[in-house]
Amino acid sequence: MTKKSTIKVDQVNTQIVNWLKSYAEATKVNGFVVGISGGVDSAVTSTLCAQTGLQVLCVEMPIHQHSSHVSRGKEHIEQLKKRFPNVASVQSDLTSVFETFKKEVPTNFDENKLNLTLANTRARLRMTTLYYYAGAHGLLVAGTGNKVEDFGVGFYTKYGDGGVDLSPIADLMKSDVFALATYLEVPNSILTAQPSDGLFGDEKTDEQQLGATYDELEWAMLEDENNSPSNNYTEREKKVFEIYKRLNTINQHKMNAIPVCVINRI
Repeated sequence: MTKKSTIKVDQVNTQIVNWLKSYAEATKVNGFVVGISGGVDSAVTSTLCAQTGLQVLCVEMPIHQHSSHVSRGKEHIEQLKKRFPNVASVQSDLTSVFETFKKEVPTNFDENKLNLTLANTRARLRMTTLYYYAGAHGLLVAGTGNKVEDFGVGFYTKYGDGGVDLSPIADLMKSDVFALATYLEVPNSILTAQPSDGLFGDEKTDEQQLGATYDELEWAMLEDENNSPSNNYTEREKKVFEIYKRLNTINQHKMNAIPVCVINRI
């Protein structure tokens, strides 16, 4: 079920960079702020933003972060700053903020729900931090979600990493992101790392949380989009398709517009 990207990376790169630059100029902002996680999505997004020539601020926001995530993020930022003079960086360690927040709210409920809620809280603290820097410097918050995450399984935090001003890679499958990352010479440590949202303070991978790899979920998403579910699936394919459909269904509240109660007026 290994997926191979079919995009023309040079053309896609040019299209996204031009789109970013045009949008920033039309909205009269100075550039972009990007949260750097040590993963491939944020590495690709920040590199695309850097190519616009506009101001790019890379923000590290550790909260009990695993050391491997921190080191990969720093490696990418240093490489990016050497390649692009318009790139700057800052670190805001939010660990103490997170711990203070935990002291002010009840935590004596179901452990699984608590862990997930606190993971989402981390993402929302980071979103608030990104908008702080965006407001201070006249920048747009660039989202780092890809198509499988944003529109397939909804694997992001509502008003956390889903709270952005624009989404440059949200129409790219994960295989496309990796293809673009290779083209953009993203550090090998990031290209070979197992994808992880880094919200649990350990090395828990996205696959462990989702129950399937991105290649598998990408396959299931395309099957669903093409309306081509088959009775001839292998047992693993059946399982993956079930995982995809379940996540796609329960996370529609993230993908759809906020419901508005429209008043019947006389």
